[in-house]
This record gives sequence, C-alpha cells and structure tokens, in this order.
Amino acid sequence: MTDLLRIPEGERVDLSSYDAAATPAGPADKAAGLAATARMGERLADLQERLYAASTQGDRRRILLVLQGMDTSGKGGTVKHVIGLFNPSGCRIKAFKAPTAEEQNHPFLWRIMKALPQPGEIGIFDRSHYEDVLIARVRELVPRSQLGRRYGQINRFEKALADDGVTIVKCFLHISYEQQRRRLLERLDNPDKHWKFTMGDLEERALWPAYQEAYEIALERCSTEAAPWHLIPADRKWYRNWAISTLLLEHLESLDPRYPKADFDVTEARSRLQAS
Repeated sequence: MTDLLRIPEGERVDLSSYDAAATPAGPADKAAGLAATARMGERLADLQERLYAASTQGDRRRILLVLQGMDTSGKGGTVKHVIGLFNPSGCRIKAFKAPTAEEQNHPFLWRIMKALPQPGEIGIFDRSHYEDVLIARVRELVPRSQLGRRYGQINRFEKALADDGVTIVKCFLHISYEQQRRRLLERLDNPDKHWKFTMGDLEERALWPAYQEAYEIALERCSTEAAPWHLIPADRKWYRNWAISTLLLEHLESLDPRYPKADFDVTEARSRLQAS
C-alpha cells in the first residue's frame, strides 16, 4: 500500500487525474472493508505497545501521522475510527487551528515542534505545518517570496525528524467537489450536525480551485524520500479508514519494535515474590 498510494518524489501532481472514489488494492466492498479494518486492530495495538516498551530502554523511534485535506474529507473521522484502534495513552493528538497571537510571534514551525510525539508514541496531526503553505497561499497571508522558502524549510524540518527516529506518514485525504457538497448538505439536514457547519465553510468551498492548486504544489515539492506524501481516495469513508490503518500497520511492521529484555534477575524476582 505504501508504494501504491505514495506521491512520487519530484513529479508533477494533477489532482484531477485521481479518482476520489477509487479503492486501490482495497477490500471488495464496505462490509469487507470494515471487517478488514477491525481485524487489524489487535496487531496494531500489539505493535504500538512494543514501540512504547522499547522507548523505556532508550529507543527514540516514534510515528507521526499527518492528516491534510479539504473540509469534510475526514480528518476527524480518521482520528476517531483509526486511532481508536490504539491505546489512547500512547497517542498524542493535536488539531491545529488558526494561529494564536503568541504563535504568530514565532516562526511557523514553532507550534509544530511543541506538539511532536515523544519516543514510543504515535502522534496524530489533524491539519499541520502544511496549513502555512495552503491557506497562507490561498488567502495570501504572507508574501510569495516568504511562502516559497517555506517548502524548503518544511523538507529540512521533516528530514531532521526522520533522522531523529520519527517515521512520518503524511496522508492527503482526496475528496471530490461533489462529495464535499453531499457531506455539507448532510450537516445542514441534521440539526445534531449544525455545530459542525459555519458559513465560512461556503467561503472556503468557493476557493476550491485555488486550494487544489495549493495542494498540488505542496504535494509535489514536499513528497520526499524522508517524508513522502500518500494520496488517500476519501469519498468512501470505509476505504479511507482501511487504507490509513494499512499504512500505519506497514510502517509499524517495518520498524519491528521489540520488547526490551529484563534488566534484573527474573528467577530471583520470582523466588522473592513467591516467598512474600
């Protein structure tokens, strides 16, 4: 799955050429997809525990899942359904909103560095440092010359993280314009979902072409060997969850974390315990 969904390094990206409703290498249908995702839960939880256990003996490795996508693409749903397979005590989840006044007084990566996972943890970013080359580009929040430098800063930052033991799994949740309309209408049709809707959602939707271009540039310039981007067709929620779960499983299996050996005499400890 990693190779199948990966954005090739340095290649031109045309999002219109990707089918947001596709299910590459996925299960046959929704029922099969839900079942397959559930079956991964035990294995994912086991590998997560091993990763955390290894950190107690100095292993600095950890995982950072970066979720980006248009409104309604399923960033929050991924956190709920995929990260729900893990032990929450070993996860560090951060949803990035508009920068605060304090954050605006620092370089744009400052708030990101404060939210990084610690050794042994699985970190999840619901939006991320990429907002600073996405909305910042679309809304012209910074000069283009400054914006252009940020892609290189991001690549160097992610390379440094990878060198320090962070496995970065970047997922762009690719939703279609038509599917976004349906999901926004569902929110309007359900009073229990009105809190998830703002008139600003319509303003952002009107900028769809500009956001698509901004994403294409970010995916092209920032899909690197150290931190590649993965394009996840997201019109089908079950496939989105299955694909991201599969990516996390593949990366954890590649890390192959091991439980540390006891640094005490097990036989002596057992004898003393039995005698107590």
